[in-house]
Amino acid sequence: MSTGRSATRMGPAELVQAAAMARRFYLEGKSKIQIAEEFGVSRFKVARVLETALERDLVRIEIRVPAELDAERSDALRARYGLRHAVVVESPADAEADTPDPENLGEVAADLLGELVTEGDVLGLAWGRSTIHMAAALHRLPPCTVVQLTGVYDAGTAERGSVEAVRRAAAVSGGEAHPIYAPMLLPDTATADALRGQTGIARAFEYFDKVTVACVSIGSWEAGISTVYDMLTEEERAHYESLGAAAEMSAHLFDAEGRRIGRDLGERCITVEADRLRRIPEVVAIAGGRRKAEAIGAVLRSGLVTSLVTDTAAADYLLGITPAAHPALDRADPDGP
Repeated sequence: MSTGRSATRMGPAELVQAAAMARRFYLEGKSKIQIAEEFGVSRFKVARVLETALERDLVRIEIRVPAELDAERSDALRARYGLRHAVVVESPADAEADTPDPENLGEVAADLLGELVTEGDVLGLAWGRSTIHMAAALHRLPPCTVVQLTGVYDAGTAERGSVEAVRRAAAVSGGEAHPIYAPMLLPDTATADALRGQTGIARAFEYFDKVTVACVSIGSWEAGISTVYDMLTEEERAHYESLGAAAEMSAHLFDAEGRRIGRDLGERCITVEADRLRRIPEVVAIAGGRRKAEAIGAVLRSGLVTSLVTDTAAADYLLGITPAAHPALDRADPDGP
């Protein structure tokens, strides 16, 4: 016996009404209560009509982000590690998973800073190839003060490295720049203490407690992937490796569980202290590639980073996604790597 109405087909009056309600809700931004009052029905009726409009393909909702961004991985990574923001960039198809695209990561990080920094903020930039690429890609920043958070890898190339990154960011924002003209790593604590007392460096250090947004890089504990590793002697590298060094960030070392180790190294370095980093409201790390993935995970476990810009190669490791499982994020190990 016919029920008088098809369960799979809407009549012309229903279609017209559903289209009108959908237009009010999705395009005009009206609430279900407002729509209900206009059409003389209950808000529950409006909810059913909108749901039916989706089911019958009368309304199509598309969530579109730029092709280079992976929204699903970004959200999964944010939730997994309790981050405020996580942005995952597609790794280049023709590049090895071990090798990130620093320019692409830098461009996305520059756009993220454009969102996060507000007028009057103090932006801190630590040494790192990623932060240098980020600064070069900056095109907009609200008026803010920019301070360097670490010394430089090589004093002879300071003008082309983190000092230039600080100047570039300050120029874009129209704010003050406070660079540090000193090496990151010194021979001993006494030399580091003496440099910290110099006028220009001391002035930069005074801003450390005022930093509201910081941008840092992460390095794996291996040659070519950590500038601090590259600056040490073989004996020193072996010593910190024996302590379980797995990651480095701003001359602070971490084991695989995110615990700080080798605190004596920080005493020899011109860098923002870890305790000060922890008090900064927003610390954005930029790092990608499979070779850095374990180090990224270690630093995330430390709790010092609030946001991350990375790539799909690193994100897959951090989410426990194997190549065979791509791209089904729901197959990732819920307990992490």
